[in-house]
Amino acid sequence: MDIDVQKLIIEFIGGIGIFLMGIKMMGDGLQKSAGDRLRDILDRFTSNPFLGVLAGILVTVLIQSSSGTTVLTVGLVNAGFMTLRQAIGVIMGANIGTTATAFIIGIDIGEYSLLILALGAFTIFFFKKQRIIAVGQALFGFGSLFFGLELMSSGMTPLRSLDAFHELTVTMSDTPILGVVIGTVFTVIVQSSTATIGILQGLFAQGAIELDAAIPVLFGDNIGTTITAVIASIGTSVAAKRAAYTHVTFNLIGAVIFMILLFPFTNFVSYLETALNLNKEMTIAFAHGSYNVANTIIQFPFIGFLAWLITKLVPGDDVVIEYKPKHLDSIFLQQSSSLALAQAKLEVVRMGKYAYQGLEETHNYITTQNPKSSEMALQIEGALNNLDRKITEYLVDIASTNLTEPESVEHTGLMSTIRDIERIGDHFENVVELVDYKMSNKVSLTEQAIEDLNKMFDLTYMTVKQAVESLETNDKEAALEVIQKEDQIDKMERKFRKNHIIRMNEGICNGTAGIVFVDVLSNLERIGDHAVNIAQNVLEEH
Repeated sequence: MDIDVQKLIIEFIGGIGIFLMGIKMMGDGLQKSAGDRLRDILDRFTSNPFLGVLAGILVTVLIQSSSGTTVLTVGLVNAGFMTLRQAIGVIMGANIGTTATAFIIGIDIGEYSLLILALGAFTIFFFKKQRIIAVGQALFGFGSLFFGLELMSSGMTPLRSLDAFHELTVTMSDTPILGVVIGTVFTVIVQSSTATIGILQGLFAQGAIELDAAIPVLFGDNIGTTITAVIASIGTSVAAKRAAYTHVTFNLIGAVIFMILLFPFTNFVSYLETALNLNKEMTIAFAHGSYNVANTIIQFPFIGFLAWLITKLVPGDDVVIEYKPKHLDSIFLQQSSSLALAQAKLEVVRMGKYAYQGLEETHNYITTQNPKSSEMALQIEGALNNLDRKITEYLVDIASTNLTEPESVEHTGLMSTIRDIERIGDHFENVVELVDYKMSNKVSLTEQAIEDLNKMFDLTYMTVKQAVESLETNDKEAALEVIQKEDQIDKMERKFRKNHIIRMNEGICNGTAGIVFVDVLSNLERIGDHAVNIAQNVLEEH
């Protein structure tokens, strides 16, 4: 039989392309129609590893990508939202959730793929409501997924008659480890275990590969998908790296266990195929699902050991920035409004300490250009945003209790203070972005400009620190000193602007460098204003 190699390659590659696009569009559509609350789901429902597994399954089914869920988890661990133990549960759940697509593929609706695709397209083009468009996008992706599979299947049909391919599958049956390697490498290249499982389902359906050769490839697919999380963890915190390597370790251990149990597992899948009268695609889906569920059940009791092992494999200090509040216990709301206010104040002070720590990291970044300082500053800014939200909610709950007049004054002051602290975070984030711009555009500041910025940073840092300390100790004298320091910041900013104009006129400094310099000064001056607001709230209490 003559094989049109060009047609085979074009159909196969085109099919993969449409299939991958389909997965992405379906995931994006489902994510948008679900209200884009995936991060919330992971943050709220990971209080214990079992809930973490359920959250991992749900989020992965919604975004159609275990790699996507793991990358999201790496981000949450990096941010301090989630511990390593919680992350392990989510990663286990992600491995189960990713099998959903294989089961969808197992449903034989390929002949309706173009109809589903068209329905999705019409929905996208003829409706204006964003939620309906998102559903249309999911439908379009769903149709593309099956259409891509049909093309891949068509391209793979002639492979059955190729002697070389037949010999390869026989070798894979005799040497299962080869199948694991092929599955791993191919998934690393395609960056989607869903796609490689889909191809495996197509090959098995065409009779181009036997079950005992297909199952080791399936194990390799699960190992290969971990590379995305490893890439996502590059440059992140130690905790995030640990989360990524947990994904690798979990899948490697699973593959080793099931390679040892390969013969009984293959017999079990073969039994399912016969007993449930499964089609070929659904047989691979059941193999994939059974493997991931069994792997999770086997390793779930050893989550503590896995966390210990990964900590040893990836040494270093864990993340130091904790996004979640430490003092806001709802029990105080039921006991006493004054106790609840005291707890809220402790959290606001903690938030204020983060603010001047973030300012210090920003100063380090502008002087050393060390990316770790930038990462830490942005991490602190994220923590400030979260604490702002949580403390505000707690203070709103306090407002519903019976407050005395002094308590009401303190409550108002704290509400105002958290907004000022959050804005300090926004301003030092702006400075980090200006430094990024300076570096990417190779903008250089003069020695005098750098010296001026260092003086401004030092004074601003001391002002913010003193404002937070005055809040913590309720010190009127310290609050008055903050107001005096802010006056110095204003004078310094005006003086340094004039110096900058002189340098511009003398041709020492160029326009782009000048913009960066002036914008950094402006942000530091605004930080000083917010420090004064904090001090004034302390004075008002007196």
